Amino acid sequence: MAFSETLWQSIEGIFAKILEHPFLKGLTDGTLDEEAFRFYVVQDALYLRDFARGLAILGAKAPEDDWLIMFCEHAKNAIVVERALHESFFREWGLSDEEVYATPMAPTNLLYTSYLLRVAYERPFHEGVGAFLPCYWIYLEVGKALEAKGSPNPLYQRWIETYSSAEYESVVRQVIAAADKIAETLTDKQREAMRHHFVVTSKMEWMFWDMGYRKEGWAI
Repeated sequence: MAFSETLWQSIEGIFAKILEHPFLKGLTDGTLDEEAFRFYVVQDALYLRDFARGLAILGAKAPEDDWLIMFCEHAKNAIVVERALHESFFREWGLSDEEVYATPMAPTNLLYTSYLLRVAYERPFHEGVGAFLPCYWIYLEVGKALEAKGSPNPLYQRWIETYSSAEYESVVRQVIAAADKIAETLTDKQREAMRHHFVVTSKMEWMFWDMGYRKEGWAI
């Protein structure tokens, strides 16, 4: 069994809870409050800046040139390609870039991005890959699961189509393949450290959607 398969098995319960979350259910049946979706998209735009920085760090640490190129390209695409998706939403809502990027990070967003950047900076390359992989992989699997249902809301459908697309799947498969190749060189202890980060950030993926659903603010 490939190491990536064992990683996914370790979060099957978490993924099931993600699919059950009312934020995602609301995307497909169209009942999600659009204010919650807007809150989520703005926070996701803020998230992607730090996610891209973390990918650039992984690229710098990568022991193989192919992985250096891959993560640096993904860092660029996180800003250029996914920002284009976000900005298509912002135009419809009449939000300027200045308004979006002046928005404070919600507590969960700050927690998640801080964790990713700390792991990318401070921990070995393989642990960083373990921490960043759920954001790729869970979005793909969510996109595929939601694609089967579709959404009556064109904004939500556009989001679903982005993450269920063949283009996005190709990107995710590159990282999964890299994770498997990396794992071949690791000790059991190192693989367990990689799995630990994978599970932690998978939980944070659930928390991120929950943050959007609640339109989470600071309690003080």
